[in-house]
Amino acid sequence: MKEEQEKNIEETLSKIKQRVLVFSGKGGVGKSTVATNLGLALSEKGKQVGLLDVDIHGPNLAKMLGVEGKRMVAASAKKIQPVPITKNLRLVSMAFLLESPDLPVIWRGPLKMKVIQQFLGDVDWGKLDWLIIDSPPGTGDEPLSVAQLIPATGAIIVTTPQDVSILDSRKAVTFARKLNLNVVGIIENMSGLICPHCGKKIELFKEGGGEKIAKEMGVPFLGRIPIDPEIVQSSDSGKAFILENPESEASKAFMRVVEKIINSSKQS
Repeated sequence: MKEEQEKNIEETLSKIKQRVLVFSGKGGVGKSTVATNLGLALSEKGKQVGLLDVDIHGPNLAKMLGVEGKRMVAASAKKIQPVPITKNLRLVSMAFLLESPDLPVIWRGPLKMKVIQQFLGDVDWGKLDWLIIDSPPGTGDEPLSVAQLIPATGAIIVTTPQDVSILDSRKAVTFARKLNLNVVGIIENMSGLICPHCGKKIELFKEGGGEKIAKEMGVPFLGRIPIDPEIVQSSDSGKAFILENPESEASKAFMRVVEKIINSSKQS
């Protein structure tokens, strides 16, 4: 049984060109929001994209994309289908397995690893250009197990400009390197607020910390994503932010980041 599962996972991974782990040194930096919109932005570029939500205790991507009540259905006797989001984007999440969004997942490590294995081996992802993996925050046992279980081709680290978050980002870069992960780059999220009244930029959490740490650690800086109240509104209402607000500064920032990620993949 174990050999069959490993064979299924290997077969699945062979059909996925790029597997990117999106993680952060700490929680609360908007990692899931970034992972969601990166997936959307890549799909808007015509790429076939899978979103894999392996934050077992806090699976938020289904809510953010308006498919919280959906269920994964059988593709065959042995495979299940991801939930489609757009023509080019599909999602797998623990949220699709819960009877109610209010139910907590009270599992120990082995059970969590088992379900992640099933997300890879038992799901018919098809051929993908990109698999974006929303990983649990931190650098402890759980993200370590996820990183080892899903051999990623790269890692994207999300931070905010605050000193506390930047400190944890250093650890995240070191964590990725110890796992021999290619650090695609650092994204500075919540980087300033464009005032809707005067148009001026307000530095709520300072600015530039992500770029500074990228230079110090010798990794690429992918860009800054400004705070936009519409991101909150879109996430709460289950609407795809960059599709609903393509002309916003935050949406344009996401698209610029994705251009850098695509170019990086061509060079690697």
